[in-house]
Amino acid sequence: MTGDNRKLLAEGARCLGIGLSAVASDRLAIYLAELMKWSRRVNLIARGTPERQAIDTHFIDSLTLMPLLTESGGAVHLLDVGTGAGFPGLVLACTLPEARFTLVEPRQKRVSFLRHIIRTLDLDNVEVVADRIEPHGAAWHGRFTHLTSRAVAEPATFLPLIRPLVTPATVVILMLARQEALAGLEQLPEGTWRLATSREFGLPFSGAPRLLAVVHCG
Repeated sequence: MTGDNRKLLAEGARCLGIGLSAVASDRLAIYLAELMKWSRRVNLIARGTPERQAIDTHFIDSLTLMPLLTESGGAVHLLDVGTGAGFPGLVLACTLPEARFTLVEPRQKRVSFLRHIIRTLDLDNVEVVADRIEPHGAAWHGRFTHLTSRAVAEPATFLPLIRPLVTPATVVILMLARQEALAGLEQLPEGTWRLATSREFGLPFSGAPRLLAVVHCG
Protein backbone atom coordinates (compact mmCIF):
# COMPACT_ATOMS: atom_id res chain seq x y z
CA MET A 1 0.00 0.00 0.00
CA THR A 2 2.94 2.36 0.47
CA GLY A 3 3.29 2.93 -3.27
CA ASP A 4 -0.44 3.59 -3.65
CA ASN A 5 -0.38 6.02 -0.74
CA ARG A 6 2.61 7.81 -2.23
CA LYS A 7 0.57 8.34 -5.39
CA LEU A 8 -2.46 9.53 -3.40
CA LEU A 9 -0.33 12.02 -1.49
CA ALA A 10 1.13 13.41 -4.72
CA GLU A 11 -2.27 13.49 -6.41
CA GLY A 12 -3.97 15.27 -3.51
CA ALA A 13 -1.21 17.85 -3.29
CA ARG A 14 -1.30 18.40 -7.04
CA CYS A 15 -5.05 19.08 -6.90
CA LEU A 16 -4.24 22.05 -4.67
CA GLY A 17 -1.36 23.25 -6.84
CA ILE A 18 1.33 21.89 -4.53
CA GLY A 19 4.28 19.91 -5.87
CA LEU A 20 5.95 17.19 -3.81
CA SER A 21 9.48 15.99 -4.40
CA ALA A 22 10.18 12.26 -4.53
CA VAL A 23 11.98 12.51 -1.19
CA ALA A 24 9.03 14.30 0.42
CA SER A 25 6.55 11.75 -0.97
CA ASP A 26 8.66 8.89 0.40
CA ARG A 27 8.90 10.50 3.82
CA LEU A 28 5.17 11.16 4.02
CA ALA A 29 4.34 7.61 2.96
CA ILE A 30 6.55 6.22 5.75
CA TYR A 31 5.07 8.72 8.22
CA LEU A 32 1.56 7.61 7.25
CA ALA A 33 2.42 3.92 7.64
CA GLU A 34 3.84 4.55 11.11
CA LEU A 35 0.83 6.68 12.05
CA MET A 36 -1.60 3.92 11.12
CA LYS A 37 0.46 1.33 13.02
CA TRP A 38 0.79 3.43 16.18
CA SER A 39 -2.87 4.44 16.07
CA ARG A 40 -3.88 0.86 16.83
CA ARG A 41 -2.61 1.37 20.39
CA VAL A 42 -2.19 5.14 20.88
CA ASN A 43 -4.90 7.77 20.42
CA LEU A 44 -3.30 9.76 17.58
CA ILE A 45 -6.21 10.07 15.13
CA ALA A 46 -9.79 8.79 15.24
CA ARG A 47 -9.75 5.02 15.61
CA GLY A 48 -10.64 3.20 12.41
CA THR A 49 -9.74 6.11 10.10
CA PRO A 50 -9.04 4.70 6.60
CA GLU A 51 -5.68 5.57 5.08
CA ARG A 52 -7.25 7.56 2.23
CA GLN A 53 -9.16 9.68 4.74
CA ALA A 54 -6.04 10.23 6.85
CA ILE A 55 -4.19 11.39 3.73
CA ASP A 56 -6.92 13.88 2.89
CA THR A 57 -7.88 15.29 6.29
CA HIS A 58 -4.46 15.24 7.97
CA PHE A 59 -1.61 15.16 5.45
CA ILE A 60 -3.04 17.15 2.52
CA ASP A 61 -4.72 19.56 4.94
CA SER A 62 -1.29 20.20 6.50
CA LEU A 63 0.37 20.68 3.11
CA THR A 64 -1.97 23.57 2.28
CA LEU A 65 0.29 25.81 4.38
CA MET A 66 3.30 25.25 2.11
CA PRO A 67 2.68 28.22 -0.23
CA LEU A 68 2.22 30.57 2.74
CA LEU A 69 5.58 29.51 4.16
CA THR A 70 7.53 29.75 0.91
CA GLU A 71 6.04 32.84 -0.75
CA SER A 72 8.21 35.37 1.11
CA GLY A 73 11.46 33.67 0.10
CA GLY A 74 13.02 34.39 3.50
CA ALA A 75 14.00 32.19 6.42
CA VAL A 76 11.09 30.32 8.01
CA HIS A 77 10.72 29.11 11.59
CA LEU A 78 7.19 27.81 12.24
CA LEU A 79 5.74 27.17 15.69
CA ASP A 80 2.95 24.57 15.69
CA VAL A 81 0.95 24.81 18.91
CA GLY A 82 -0.64 21.57 20.10
CA THR A 83 0.66 19.61 17.13
CA GLY A 84 -0.82 16.27 18.24
CA ALA A 85 0.43 13.64 15.78
CA GLY A 86 2.39 16.29 13.86
CA PHE A 87 -0.28 18.18 11.94
CA PRO A 88 0.60 20.46 10.31
CA GLY A 89 4.17 21.01 11.55
CA LEU A 90 5.79 17.61 11.11
CA VAL A 91 4.21 17.09 7.68
CA LEU A 92 5.66 20.43 6.59
CA ALA A 93 9.06 19.56 8.06
CA CYS A 94 9.08 16.49 5.78
CA THR A 95 8.54 18.65 2.71
CA LEU A 96 10.48 21.85 3.49
CA PRO A 97 13.99 20.86 4.63
CA GLU A 98 15.25 24.45 4.40
CA ALA A 99 12.70 25.67 6.99
CA ARG A 100 12.75 25.14 10.77
CA PHE A 101 9.89 23.82 12.87
CA THR A 102 9.11 23.76 16.58
CA LEU A 103 6.28 21.46 17.65
CA VAL A 104 4.65 21.99 21.03
CA GLU A 105 2.71 19.04 22.44
CA PRO A 106 2.06 18.31 26.13
CA ARG A 107 0.78 14.71 25.82
CA GLN A 108 3.68 12.30 26.34
CA LYS A 109 2.45 9.44 24.12
CA ARG A 110 2.11 11.81 21.19
CA VAL A 111 5.53 13.29 21.94
CA SER A 112 6.98 9.75 21.81
CA PHE A 113 5.37 9.23 18.39
CA LEU A 114 6.67 12.57 17.07
CA ARG A 115 10.21 11.81 18.17
CA HIS A 116 9.96 8.33 16.66
CA ILE A 117 9.02 9.81 13.27
CA ILE A 118 11.81 12.39 13.48
CA ARG A 119 14.36 9.64 14.17
CA THR A 120 12.93 7.31 11.53
CA LEU A 121 13.04 9.98 8.82
CA ASP A 122 16.32 11.50 10.06
CA LEU A 123 14.85 15.00 10.15
CA ASP A 124 17.23 17.66 11.43
CA ASN A 125 14.99 20.72 10.94
CA VAL A 126 12.42 20.06 13.66
CA GLU A 127 12.33 19.99 17.45
CA VAL A 128 9.60 18.83 19.83
CA VAL A 129 8.83 20.67 23.07
CA ALA A 130 6.93 18.43 25.50
CA ASP A 131 4.98 21.18 27.24
CA ARG A 132 2.12 23.62 26.97
CA ILE A 133 2.69 26.98 25.29
CA GLU A 134 1.87 29.23 28.25
CA PRO A 135 5.16 28.95 30.20
CA HIS A 136 7.18 30.04 27.16
CA GLY A 137 5.36 33.24 26.20
CA ALA A 138 7.82 35.99 27.11
CA ALA A 139 10.93 33.89 26.47
CA TRP A 140 9.74 33.06 22.95
CA HIS A 141 8.67 36.58 22.01
CA GLY A 142 9.66 37.21 18.38
CA ARG A 143 11.44 33.86 18.03
CA PHE A 144 9.21 32.51 15.23
CA THR A 145 8.44 33.87 11.78
CA HIS A 146 5.16 31.91 11.58
CA LEU A 147 2.71 30.47 14.12
CA THR A 148 -0.18 28.09 13.57
CA SER A 149 -2.32 25.39 15.17
CA ARG A 150 -4.95 22.88 14.15
CA ALA A 151 -5.75 21.91 17.74
CA VAL A 152 -7.00 25.29 18.98
CA ALA A 153 -9.39 26.20 16.20
CA GLU A 154 -11.26 29.22 17.54
CA PRO A 155 -9.37 32.51 17.03
CA ALA A 156 -10.90 33.90 20.22
CA THR A 157 -9.04 31.17 22.14
CA PHE A 158 -5.88 30.78 20.07
CA LEU A 159 -4.91 34.42 19.47
CA PRO A 160 -4.86 35.51 23.15
CA LEU A 161 -2.84 32.37 23.91
CA ILE A 162 -0.06 33.27 21.48
CA ARG A 163 -0.18 37.06 21.93
CA PRO A 164 2.96 37.16 24.18
CA LEU A 165 4.98 35.48 21.41
CA VAL A 166 4.14 37.64 18.41
CA THR A 167 5.54 40.85 16.96
CA PRO A 168 4.05 42.92 14.13
CA ALA A 169 6.20 40.90 11.71
CA THR A 170 4.95 37.49 12.87
CA VAL A 171 2.73 35.67 10.38
CA VAL A 172 -0.10 33.89 12.19
CA ILE A 173 -1.95 31.29 10.09
CA LEU A 174 -5.40 30.25 11.27
CA MET A 175 -6.58 26.86 10.03
CA LEU A 176 -10.37 26.99 10.03
CA ALA A 177 -13.38 25.58 8.21
CA ARG A 178 -15.40 28.67 7.33
CA GLN A 179 -15.20 32.46 7.12
CA GLU A 180 -17.69 32.87 9.96
CA ALA A 181 -15.00 31.83 12.44
CA LEU A 182 -13.22 35.15 11.82
CA ALA A 183 -16.16 37.24 13.09
CA GLY A 184 -15.09 39.64 15.84
CA LEU A 185 -11.36 39.29 15.11
CA GLU A 186 -10.72 43.04 15.33
CA GLN A 187 -12.59 43.29 18.66
CA LEU A 188 -10.48 40.81 20.61
CA PRO A 189 -9.21 42.54 23.78
CA GLU A 190 -5.68 41.08 23.62
CA GLY A 191 -3.90 43.13 20.94
CA THR A 192 -4.95 44.73 17.67
CA TRP A 193 -5.49 41.84 15.28
CA ARG A 194 -6.12 42.36 11.58
CA LEU A 195 -6.84 40.00 8.71
CA ALA A 196 -4.22 40.18 5.94
CA THR A 197 -5.42 37.49 3.52
CA SER A 198 -7.68 34.46 3.49
CA ARG A 199 -8.28 31.55 1.14
CA GLU A 200 -11.24 29.16 1.05
CA PHE A 201 -11.09 25.78 -0.70
CA GLY A 202 -12.14 22.15 -0.39
CA LEU A 203 -9.91 19.18 0.37
CA PRO A 204 -9.34 17.16 -2.81
CA PHE A 205 -10.83 13.79 -1.89
CA SER A 206 -13.55 14.59 0.65
CA GLY A 207 -14.42 18.11 -0.47
CA ALA A 208 -14.39 19.17 3.21
CA PRO A 209 -14.33 22.99 3.47
CA ARG A 210 -11.16 24.67 4.66
CA LEU A 211 -10.12 28.28 5.27
CA LEU A 212 -6.57 29.57 5.74
CA ALA A 213 -6.46 33.07 7.20
CA VAL A 214 -3.27 35.08 7.70
CA VAL A 215 -3.50 37.58 10.56
CA HIS A 216 -1.11 40.06 12.15
CA CYS A 217 -1.08 41.84 15.49
CA GLY A 218 -0.09 45.45 15.98
